[in-house]
Amino acid sequence: MGIDAAITLAILSLLLGLLTFTRVAPDLIFMGCLTLLLVTGVVTASEAFSGFTNEGILTVGVLYIVVAGLRETGSVYWLSQRLLGHPNILWRAQLRLMAPVTIMSAFLNNTPVVAMLIPVIRDWATKHGIAPSKVMIPLSYAAILGGSCTLIGTSTNLVVNGLLLERNQQGFRLFEIAWVGLPTAILGFAFILLTSRWLLPDRRSAFSRLDNPREYSVEMVVVPDGPLVGKSIEEAGLRHLGSVYLIEIDRNNHILPVVSPEEVLQASDRLVFVGVVDSIVDLQRIPGLLPATNQVFKLGGSRSNRMLIEAVVSDSFPLIGKTIREGRFRSSYEAVVIAVARNGERIEQKIGDIVLRPGDTLLLEARSTFLERQRNSRDFYLVSQIQDAHPLRFERSLISLGILIAMVTAVTAGWLSMLNASLLAAGAMILTRCCPTRVARRSIDWSVLVVIASAFGIGQALEATGLAHAVSTRLTALAGPSPGLSLAIIYIVTALFSSVITNNATAVLMFPIAAAVTKDLGVSILPFAIAIMMAASASFATPVGYQTNLMVYGPGGYRFRDYLRIGLPLNLLTATLAVLIIPLIWSF
Repeated sequence: MGIDAAITLAILSLLLGLLTFTRVAPDLIFMGCLTLLLVTGVVTASEAFSGFTNEGILTVGVLYIVVAGLRETGSVYWLSQRLLGHPNILWRAQLRLMAPVTIMSAFLNNTPVVAMLIPVIRDWATKHGIAPSKVMIPLSYAAILGGSCTLIGTSTNLVVNGLLLERNQQGFRLFEIAWVGLPTAILGFAFILLTSRWLLPDRRSAFSRLDNPREYSVEMVVVPDGPLVGKSIEEAGLRHLGSVYLIEIDRNNHILPVVSPEEVLQASDRLVFVGVVDSIVDLQRIPGLLPATNQVFKLGGSRSNRMLIEAVVSDSFPLIGKTIREGRFRSSYEAVVIAVARNGERIEQKIGDIVLRPGDTLLLEARSTFLERQRNSRDFYLVSQIQDAHPLRFERSLISLGILIAMVTAVTAGWLSMLNASLLAAGAMILTRCCPTRVARRSIDWSVLVVIASAFGIGQALEATGLAHAVSTRLTALAGPSPGLSLAIIYIVTALFSSVITNNATAVLMFPIAAAVTKDLGVSILPFAIAIMMAASASFATPVGYQTNLMVYGPGGYRFRDYLRIGLPLNLLTATLAVLIIPLIWSF
């Protein structure tokens, strides 16, 4: 082993150790280890940073903007209601999540599917009292399993198929890989549903565990001619809203105090809710509901350019003892009171009739200038913005969905590459104002991109130093003349390398080794090509093994060992099944 290979092995061991046993941010660990490889001369600057110009990395970054456009127009919340429903048991929630993701990933690139659904799944899980850590890994694994069922399901399959064609071999048909991919997906489904209750962590934010969170009283009105008119409370999705409760309906000044799930909503119904601030924010995202106060329409500027702000009334507040309407709050502060919280009390009056007291917490809709003017004002004890809680652009939801469908169609039909299609889609989101420029800039998760790009650089070091080739060659030499044992070893070695370098790089690295083995044995390369496809993509045991694993790492609040706990046995099960099935379909 050369000195460069030894240095690479030491740095790779350091990387895995830091990921496993510390809580240092993954992007810092990866970038730090890549820097060590660069300064020790193991890789050149162009090799180290090749990942930052990789088409796949650029595609992931651009897709964040496409997803932001779907989120800003409320399309993702519409999708969540249609696909995910209201499950009350963990395994049902995971099944409702994994089934459509698997189907979509069989025909679409895994990355946009996961990128689009991460914010949807996070909000959906929170709303139903499910820890995101229980559903984010299943989201990634479902995308991986679905991608293994067709030739176009993942780029790795296309890469290996292209390598076959370069060697004048017969390529695979679209659904041919499903002979092994579909049974593997079914096995993966069953394993996750049966074991994730124990193998996946249950991590929730500290706020979600508070016994007495601050509760607001808020009124919403059913928009006439809106999508909720004529639907029951259950059908409208207003029964399972997490930490917010519909306590009564005001219909033409007639109060319905006990609201049945079968109660049908009528135009201009005033719905009275009580709940914590995050749930009140969720109400703003339901198409067909608007704040009952008409003051929001009198406030200047577009609603999409406003934000939600919490402000605590001080003793010196000039409107104490007056109602919100009498004090002309909107005119005085250029902000509208959406909801009021008062020491956990239920406030019976309508928003405009509430008499303000010191200590009341107001949920306001206002422009950003309110923060600048009132942050140090004596009128309020505390003024703080609620992150990601601005009103959504529901009127542009059909436009954003149309852009998404056009992007998917262009890629599926082969008219455009994934990068070109996503660039055009992101530009269309901005030009049609589905995604404001400021939102597009901050929507990109740079930490995820740094991790993936750094992994490419580390993979370059493994290949450039000959470390990867040396290890794989020695392992495959153990098989001797047995094609079945050689197939198993090729699968295992591919899976091992896919756990530490990218799946595409692993496939490209292992294919010539597999070709050499088949030439020596005098057998067909097709079963070995399928084994490389499956092993390179079906990488569950580490977050770096597949880019969707990295994408859910942060949103799920995971640690490196969480992937080992559930992913390692899943890797072993899928590997065993694949190695048994492949020779039955593609003979040696």
